[in-house]
Amino acid sequence: MIDITKTEEWARLKALSADAPVMREAFATDPGRAARYAVEAAGLFLDFSKNRINDDILAGLLALARAAGLDRARARMFAGEKINETEGRAVLHVALRDFSDAPYLVDGENVAPAVAAERARIKAFSEKVHSGAWKGFSGAPLDTVVNIGIGGSDLGPCMAVDALRPYWIDGRRAYFVSNVDGQHLADTLSQIDPARTLFVVASKTFTTQETMTNAATARAWLLEKGARETDIARHFVALSTNRPAVEKFGVDPANMFVFWDWVGGRFSMWSAIGLSIALQVGYGNFEKMLRGAHAMDAHFRTAPIEANMPALLALVGVWNRNFLDIHTHAVLPYDQHLHRLPAYLQQAEMESNGKGRRMDGAPVSLQTGPVIFGEPGTNGQHAFYQLIHQGTDVISSDFIAPALSQTPLGDHHEKLLANFLAQPEALMRGRTQAEAREELKRQGLSEDEVERLAPHKIFPGDRPTNSILMEKLTPEALGALVALYEHKIFCQGVLWGINSFDQWGVELGKTLAAAILPEIAARGEAKPQARGHDASTNALINRINALRLAAKEE
Repeated sequence: MIDITKTEEWARLKALSADAPVMREAFATDPGRAARYAVEAAGLFLDFSKNRINDDILAGLLALARAAGLDRARARMFAGEKINETEGRAVLHVALRDFSDAPYLVDGENVAPAVAAERARIKAFSEKVHSGAWKGFSGAPLDTVVNIGIGGSDLGPCMAVDALRPYWIDGRRAYFVSNVDGQHLADTLSQIDPARTLFVVASKTFTTQETMTNAATARAWLLEKGARETDIARHFVALSTNRPAVEKFGVDPANMFVFWDWVGGRFSMWSAIGLSIALQVGYGNFEKMLRGAHAMDAHFRTAPIEANMPALLALVGVWNRNFLDIHTHAVLPYDQHLHRLPAYLQQAEMESNGKGRRMDGAPVSLQTGPVIFGEPGTNGQHAFYQLIHQGTDVISSDFIAPALSQTPLGDHHEKLLANFLAQPEALMRGRTQAEAREELKRQGLSEDEVERLAPHKIFPGDRPTNSILMEKLTPEALGALVALYEHKIFCQGVLWGINSFDQWGVELGKTLAAAILPEIAARGEAKPQARGHDASTNALINRINALRLAAKEE
């Protein structure tokens, strides 16, 4: 496979990076810049003009994409080829949100009919629950859903349900439990009525330790609250492929919703993993979200790279990461309902592209995925924006906002939008010493005070940002937004020569935790001294066990 860092295109960009434009000057001398570095698709508008690029740099990035074979890789994904080479799997989450009759082939089989059939099952089940036809052990309808999953089986549906809060069905509640820390489940159980609760257990293998521990505890709790063994099938459904384990748990196989090995966990909320979304906002709105994602898929699949929103967002990210040496990227949604989006994208990006090995197993020769973090604006402005503006590390950012609020209240949204616009402008422009001095003089400060304070009010500027604008945060817009990031991640993985669809890095910790678990004492139980680990781990195990033994006396 090609090492992109050895190409002429890479060398050309490296040379251009030494003289990357100063954005303030670029805007002052090029009135067409904002229009030229923008693209619209699937109801979203992306302005990437506030990056340190020019026409030569953009042309170089497009040439780099061609050298890396991005067009070919894109075609291979949509064709169902096994681009997840380390696991021997196709990557076809795009098939989950296509409502046309277009075929999607995996090993020569068209999987589109199976996808449509599973969507129909989700729709039918959701309607049963919403109509009250599906009842709990007391005969009451089930108006509360507790989704038990972890990773993509939690972050995706949790983020989407919060994002679509204005579309919630009246009287319905949704909770998401992921952490094996018992406090997470206990806090949820303390708020719900067992007779009116449906548990959705999301685990492809039905063996995920955290998920199955929480599910078993929820099952025991339901029985303690008056349900019988035969009632488990009324209160639990499974999102899995392991039918024997599902049946053993007590779930009726008729209420086991499936997805496939060509659906990766962090790309799975479009599948049966999205059942909790459909239950909270209605299947119709869930379908609209799928259709919004498909609109972005269609754009990504057909638009040339130079006019392709996910590809352009990816290329700007590669420029910032690999040529301007920016290690960290902030996701800053100016919509409170998107407050879980940064956490969702942390997994989507960092688990996908946090890799140090190329597809062929060789070490990478470049920097791959950046650190992702974020908070909704304007909360973040009063927390970490100080570092973004004046810190010693340059951080790139995505600003995301709807022009219209789903829940207008006075002039709140206008003030929110003013901040959404002001922050990228401030990050681009900065403030010179002369401007800082002039501002302080206008405030009537003495010359001594001006001299003392001016250095602290200088902003370097040239901090790269992208602005993503939508009309309103609808189900369609949410679907398009998430699909935009999914395809951006894919494009960057192609350029970096890594597999964005495996996650071997999470395995070692799981293996070691399984070995340590028997060495953790039950509360009040004495355990022999731990052996077989490094000195630090042994000492920590022994201290934990001593504290748990001492608790016997309480």
